[in-house]
Amino acid sequence: MKKALVTGITGQDGSYLAELLLEKGYEVHGIIRRASTFNTSRLDHLYKDPLVDDTKLFLHYGDLADSVHLVKLLYDLQPDEIYNLGAQSHVRVSFDVPEYTSDVTALGATRILESLREAGLVNKARYYQASSSEMFGKVQSVPQTETTPFWPRSPYGCAKVYAHWLTINFRESYGLHASSGILFNHESPRRGETFVTRKITRAATRIKLGLQKKLILGNLDAKRDWGYAKEYVEAMWMMLQQDEPDDYVIATNETHSVKEFLEEVFSYLDMDWKEFVGFDQKYERPAEVDLLIGDASKAKKELGWEPKVTFAELAHIMTDADMKIAERELVLKQATEA
Repeated sequence: MKKALVTGITGQDGSYLAELLLEKGYEVHGIIRRASTFNTSRLDHLYKDPLVDDTKLFLHYGDLADSVHLVKLLYDLQPDEIYNLGAQSHVRVSFDVPEYTSDVTALGATRILESLREAGLVNKARYYQASSSEMFGKVQSVPQTETTPFWPRSPYGCAKVYAHWLTINFRESYGLHASSGILFNHESPRRGETFVTRKITRAATRIKLGLQKKLILGNLDAKRDWGYAKEYVEAMWMMLQQDEPDDYVIATNETHSVKEFLEEVFSYLDMDWKEFVGFDQKYERPAEVDLLIGDASKAKKELGWEPKVTFAELAHIMTDADMKIAERELVLKQATEA
């Protein structure tokens, strides 16, 4: 039985990856931060699923800011695969908390890579680094590939560039089987509600049911390459199954604006988004990334990976899921008012 350690396991990608690894028979360990409330809602169903052996999923308190504990955890667990998905991952928020973003997203990768080395796992474990299309920022070529120069436009993008190059440095310096997935925007019903796609589907369904009147957004013209997160974690796993480590762009090779996502979601609900959506400058970034579109031909050729869910299908999947949440909210509201 293979053993995997996942940082950021309570997030969107972490929960989908945990599902995938459990289905493949792994023993899965995740690092979670200690808090006064539980933040494991994306994983709770795994403990309730009769087909999942809950003795194969373990959560450990820890933090990417605590290198001593990371060394101890890696030494005790001796994992075969390590997936570093932990980060302060909200781009707009990174402008408000740049130091914290750098500490967790950039130095966090340093700490786990160095802990891996200190625990004597360089020649035993395989490492995955969650890199990001935000590293391309002010894009130098269209579409973006593994060789496109980076020009990050946010503290988050800068932190990811550091972590990406450090992963390459450990690969070249110590012979570590370390791969980076340069993932373009990937969404799902498990996306955090402060991210624009989920913010749109959540608001649109609530507006449809009369629970909300308006949706306020920032830049509607920003273009992104949007895929389905559940498919993207499969690429992460595939990278660590290769004989040689490498870096891969994971994307759909299509770009759509925020406005297009709005149109798709609201039209799916038979509404005109222009009647309900407003603008507020506070939601704009100090420096914007205008266009992202990734070329994943290398991943298709070497990993055998390619996206299947289309842009419209993704918007519908997320809208359907949020409609169920909104319907439950409406029932509760009506019961309270009765």
